[in-house]
Amino acid sequence: MMENSLKQFADEHATAIGVTAFVGIGLYAFRKWMAGAVCRSRAKLDGKTVLITGANTGIGKETAVDLATRGARVILACRDMGRANRAAVEIRQRSGNGNVVVKKLDLASLQSVRDLAKDIQENEERLDILINNAGIMWCPKWTTEDGFEMQFGVNHLGHFLLTNCLLDLLKKSAPSRIVNVSSLAHERGQIYFDDINLERDYGPRKSYAQSKLANVLFTRELATRLKGTGVTVYCLHPGVIRTELSRHAWGRIYFWMKPLFAMVMMLIKSPWEGAQTTIFCAVDESLQNTSGLYYSDCAPKEPAPQAKDEAAARRLWDLSESMVGLD
Repeated sequence: MMENSLKQFADEHATAIGVTAFVGIGLYAFRKWMAGAVCRSRAKLDGKTVLITGANTGIGKETAVDLATRGARVILACRDMGRANRAAVEIRQRSGNGNVVVKKLDLASLQSVRDLAKDIQENEERLDILINNAGIMWCPKWTTEDGFEMQFGVNHLGHFLLTNCLLDLLKKSAPSRIVNVSSLAHERGQIYFDDINLERDYGPRKSYAQSKLANVLFTRELATRLKGTGVTVYCLHPGVIRTELSRHAWGRIYFWMKPLFAMVMMLIKSPWEGAQTTIFCAVDESLQNTSGLYYSDCAPKEPAPQAKDEAAARRLWDLSESMVGLD
């Protein structure tokens, strides 16, 4: 009786069942594709020290868990100390590594960057991996403590200064690595040298794209300057990820679109999946003699043409030095 009823139901709704199955299989395949590659390296980091900016949430926290699990001493450099301390407790528990410490860093303040760099220089014997992960995306027209446009100031200038201040320790600890988290958004970017703070024509997406292009150009020029030192540099696109980075975009979505947007978010990368390329660049043995390249899904990828402009990379370096007050 039950079998006959099921057969009748299937016959009557064959088209709907077929469409549902097709859509379901398609969504599953799309989700697997969006998840991307996984870092397969089994490299251990016992005795190594890692500093990760913005490691209290999202891909930064997942990166910290992975590297702590590999045995590293992990420094979480974060703006919100309360959230950072709670994240550190979780990272210690998940990794089984108690050597996870929290230090204050506000990338919107050059003084805070210098204070952290001085702390690291004075209290850490080595620095093997620096991961410039923290960022802000699509925010309103805000400025940093030093008067710079917020996205360029946090995403590029803060990390530019931090990296330069820690270069001596990184060289002392060589072979060491610097990993800059950029974005596919760099492909839509250009550096507005005549209006670097976008005072004449600010747009949240325009600013973000400029800052992410700056990350790639910074990586390229830094790799050139560090040749022969044993310090290698990488930048990457982590993918489209469910993290707090998109919080400023949420407010711009029409109310009636938010349920649909929330469903779409479930199909994109989780923070763990989004952290894989960062981890790959930080530990994979195959990269030890490579520097200055751009990665996505744990593999090299060609960046946009404007990201390979060596003259622009040098010009951006000189401008950044001037803006942050480096000799």
